[in-house]
Amino acid sequence: MYVRPFDPWKAKLCTCPFKYTLNVYTGCDHACVYCYITSYIPNAFRVRTKENLLPRLEKELRVLDKSHIIALSYSSDPYPKIEEKLEITRRVLELFKRYNVRCLLLTKSNIFERDIDILSELKCAVGITVTTVDEKKAKLLEPNAPAPRARIRALKKAKEAGIPVYARIDPIIPFYTWEDFDETLDALSFVSHVTVSTLKLRPDSKKRMFAKFPELMEKLWPLYEKGEQIGGYYYLPQELRFEILQKAEEEIVKRGITFGSCREGYRSFPTCDGSHLVPG
Repeated sequence: MYVRPFDPWKAKLCTCPFKYTLNVYTGCDHACVYCYITSYIPNAFRVRTKENLLPRLEKELRVLDKSHIIALSYSSDPYPKIEEKLEITRRVLELFKRYNVRCLLLTKSNIFERDIDILSELKCAVGITVTTVDEKKAKLLEPNAPAPRARIRALKKAKEAGIPVYARIDPIIPFYTWEDFDETLDALSFVSHVTVSTLKLRPDSKKRMFAKFPELMEKLWPLYEKGEQIGGYYYLPQELRFEILQKAEEEIVKRGITFGSCREGYRSFPTCDGSHLVPG
């Protein structure tokens, strides 16, 4: 099946309400240094199409429980560069419209701006991930992803079209993106919900971070050594994580935005993932 229940690993700290997930593509070409999918997807930074995706998806949608949301996407961005030419995600959205599917869309791209015409007719909420609005830092962290300000401009257009919008500021990296948090949040002050998450490292992403940011990791890794391992990830110590999350929550709520945290053991309201924004 291409549509599957979210969180197949039953992550200890996952607080998402039940939802389905669909990855339109296999792999993601943003090639983010901190990415976790390289731990379970071979050639993760090379995008591939899925065999017979659209006809198989249509069969699944005919019998799917439409009361539950389908999230696009968590392992592979629904808008890789090749989507501009192939338009597979657009055709998936057309199927969602035909079968009255509720959808939660999350991307690190601005290509979704092309599909605002369809998205505005769906029961959906649209979100972007922005790690930092500092363009130089973003380019180092997410070398092939569109610029953060381009994503933000596209999200504003979605809101102007009447689509509920949200954002993830993720990952928060001490000594690096955390320094820009207020500026990043100000740029996203028009959204209804923000989910935050601190940097969580797996052995492969740790290796990439050390290779690309040796000076940063000299300061950062000793903190992780004092932290804990949960579900195969290295976490910052809980006291430090909660200090960061509390400050983030205060700034988000101060701006009249609802707050969520992802796999932190911290609180969220009204949901961690922004799914409460999807029309019922």
